Amino acid sequence: MPLDLRRLFAAALKASVAGPLAFSCGTGGVDTSAFEPLSCENTSDISIAQISPAGSVDYAELRHIFIGDSTSAWRKASSFGTRCGGASNMATCSSALDAVRHSMGFGRQCGQVCSDMYIATSTGDVVAGVATLEALKAFLGTIDTPQEAVLLVATQSFDLSCTEKSRGAVRKTATGFEVIASTGVACGEGTAVKQHLLAVGSDGTVTEVSQTVLEKGKGSCAIGRRPCGLVAVTTYAPGPLAAFFTTVAHLEAASVPAFHRLHDELSLHGAPPELRLAARLSAADEVRHARAMSAMARRFGGRPVAPRVRPMPLRPLADVALDNAVEGCVRETYGALVAQRQALKAKDAGIAAELAAIAVDETRHAELSWQVHGWAMQRLPRRDRRAIEAAQQKAARELVAECAAPVDAAVVEQAGMPDADEAVTLARALAPLLS
Repeated sequence: MPLDLRRLFAAALKASVAGPLAFSCGTGGVDTSAFEPLSCENTSDISIAQISPAGSVDYAELRHIFIGDSTSAWRKASSFGTRCGGASNMATCSSALDAVRHSMGFGRQCGQVCSDMYIATSTGDVVAGVATLEALKAFLGTIDTPQEAVLLVATQSFDLSCTEKSRGAVRKTATGFEVIASTGVACGEGTAVKQHLLAVGSDGTVTEVSQTVLEKGKGSCAIGRRPCGLVAVTTYAPGPLAAFFTTVAHLEAASVPAFHRLHDELSLHGAPPELRLAARLSAADEVRHARAMSAMARRFGGRPVAPRVRPMPLRPLADVALDNAVEGCVRETYGALVAQRQALKAKDAGIAAELAAIAVDETRHAELSWQVHGWAMQRLPRRDRRAIEAAQQKAARELVAECAAPVDAAVVEQAGMPDADEAVTLARALAPLLS
């Protein structure tokens, strides 16, 4: 397996500049001229300010949670009314409202992690939670506003865009409402974005009226290494750059214990001293990266959150090799390429300078992943090698969706991230290596 990643990255970056991938398109979908765009908070969260509950409430708050986070931490998405406005003791009510927590909700979505949503309410001194579809329908009563129809569609695992009417829009009809939503991604052979026209009745029933392919995907995509046992957390970020660097800081910090664990598992299985040393040095690199990215996140108003990684026993060599093949050879290799792209393209001078140094380290980390891969595969039986190769290929396919996700324009321009089209092109250039 080639280890000259710098040469491969240079070729991939040249290819991405020379010819971005063009998507083949479907029929164009529903005419959206009679539809209204969705009402959203921060261009991403569905607003509930325009809903009309069946009963009287002083305040309602739509919250997002991450499935599998044992703390049941939540993030406010949108709200209406006055928080604890009718309470006899504002402080007591506010504390009780903050304590309304659910580990599951009525609108699960899954990407790198699975998220869900629920509603917390206050009415006088009474606080409550709405966390099932049945409870949501009872809370809303008759569906008589566009946003109530949109919220019900969101419970059905459809994607709702706050910026593109072809993938998120609503209009009133004689029998209720029609909502445009989408599913799927256009990145990778056999993938597609489908537009769905959905009818929402006054009783809350959601029925599909039509389905159209908007985009067909080609190529493949991938992105950075994740440590084994990482627990999802909720972070605060007031804007796209803050959100981006808060996430990056969190993952950089989580990579520190990941490399310590790699060192310990390499030691357990008798790896050469140069591989063990490289793992320890990589952990030290990640400490510096985490500090730099945390400072960047705070610069844009974000609040970095320390990672939580579940303690786990050291693993057999086959498990170590499989994890390294997926998280190192696929994800970290692509992440290192993206870091180089950012260092070259970021218009913010401070961001470009930080990422220029980080890109060098991340490329070295990716090379370590391939060195560990070569060493481990020589020591495993044929059955394990086949399983690892299959898992590596599967990981490359599964990460296709992540490359196709839209990237905020500010993150593309200021932080140098590739947009979806270029991400696909970059990954296609690396495809022979990654799979």
